[in-house]
Amino acid sequence: MRARTGMCIYRKTRYRTIEGTIVIIALLVILAVALSLGVVVLWQKQKKAQAGLDALSKETADKESLLKKEAMIQAKEILHNEREKFDEEVRERRQDLLRQENKLAKKEDTLEEKIQEVTDRESHLDKKMEELTEKEDYLAEMIAKQIGEMERIAGMSREEARHMLLEQLKQDLQQEQMQLIRENEAKIREISKEKAQEILSTTMQRCAIDQVVESTVSVVNLPSDDMKGRIIGREGRNIRTLETLTGVDLIIDDTPEAVVLSSFDPVRREIAKVALEKLISDGRIHPVRIEEMVEKAQEEIEEKIKKEGENAAVDMGVMNLHKELIKTLGRLYYRTSYGQNVLKHSLEVGHIAGMLAAELGANVNVAKRAGLLHDIGKAVDQTQEGTHIELGVELARRYGEKEEIIHAIEAHHDDVTANTIEAVLVKLADAISAGRPGSRRDTLEIYIKRLQKIEEIAKSYEGIKQSFAVQAGREVRIIVQPDMFDDLASAKLARDIAKRIEEEMDYPGQIRVTVVREIRTTEIAK
Repeated sequence: MRARTGMCIYRKTRYRTIEGTIVIIALLVILAVALSLGVVVLWQKQKKAQAGLDALSKETADKESLLKKEAMIQAKEILHNEREKFDEEVRERRQDLLRQENKLAKKEDTLEEKIQEVTDRESHLDKKMEELTEKEDYLAEMIAKQIGEMERIAGMSREEARHMLLEQLKQDLQQEQMQLIRENEAKIREISKEKAQEILSTTMQRCAIDQVVESTVSVVNLPSDDMKGRIIGREGRNIRTLETLTGVDLIIDDTPEAVVLSSFDPVRREIAKVALEKLISDGRIHPVRIEEMVEKAQEEIEEKIKKEGENAAVDMGVMNLHKELIKTLGRLYYRTSYGQNVLKHSLEVGHIAGMLAAELGANVNVAKRAGLLHDIGKAVDQTQEGTHIELGVELARRYGEKEEIIHAIEAHHDDVTANTIEAVLVKLADAISAGRPGSRRDTLEIYIKRLQKIEEIAKSYEGIKQSFAVQAGREVRIIVQPDMFDDLASAKLARDIAKRIEEEMDYPGQIRVTVVREIRTTEIAK
């Protein structure tokens, strides 16, 4: 039983194995068939794709061929059009060339005609030149004969005659030249004089500063003559104290109700005057009170000096002056020169110089500033050694003034040569202010001596007929003998006399030297 059972189991297992193998074989066959079918399908699809590609290539080739044909047609049309344009341009160029050839042909004909005319003219000129040459030879022969005849008649050679003629022409030309020079000089002198007079008159009219002649004394009015005794004091103590403190001489005489203060220092004289007026007003007059009043008067005068300097600078329009220069400038209010107030003189010089600078186109500010400061050295020349020019230059340089201002101060009395127009204008303005009538005062004796000295210097030279000092000594006119002086000698004489006057005399302003040389020729017509 067991054996049968085992055999059955074996048979069943073998049957199962066979069935599995058949299934696998069937599966393999199916797979092979499927693969074959896939290959066939793929081959068919590839064949269809190739056919589509072939059709597309054929279509593309047809389109390309069509495009090529169309492009060829368009290119032929363009080429045809361009050829027609080119042919048209060639035809136009040919027509232009034909026209140019025609013009050139006409010009050539014209040139040939002109060449023929020139040739004919040359032939004619050659004939004329031959004729002229013959005539020139004939004339040269005739001139030579005439010159020989003239030399025979005149008794001089050709060179001598030429020399005489040239000398005569030279003299005539010199006379004409001198005449033209004199006419031009006279015209220029007249125009310059008129212009100078116009400028100066305009300037003087615009600058009218009152001048008051100063003196060396001041008068103090008294309420009564009894005040004189109080001023003198017991044993003269009061008057001595006042004179000692101020340096001023008090003159108490028979003049009713007045005391005279005398001093060459105007500042001291003004201090004494103010102090005395205060004492008279206060009524208490004794040495201690006198000292107090003199001190107060000094302070007042110092303050007034400062204000006068400031007012002068403002009036002139000069800014940025050093405070010490302003103070020194104010001291000129109490300084006089030949009786002329120096501060007023400086203001006048500044105004005149500024106006002249405006007329002539110079620097107005420089001219006004230099004119205001030109005499600033006179504020300290009584207390320091040196001329007012040297002291003024030192002050201006010490307090920072520009070189052009310093130069104008230094040159306004010709201590140095004026190198700028502003310096010349300051010098001129100073002479105008100092020299005009009424500005300064000299004694009659000094005035007469100066005139005599001027005339004596002029008469000391040989060949002088007469000399006259005119215009208050501002000009000397000298009449010379015409046979002893020519034009150059007259100019030299004027220069020499001017130099001697500068060296030997002291005077304000300028002195003009005029030499007159007159020749008179008289003929009588019968």
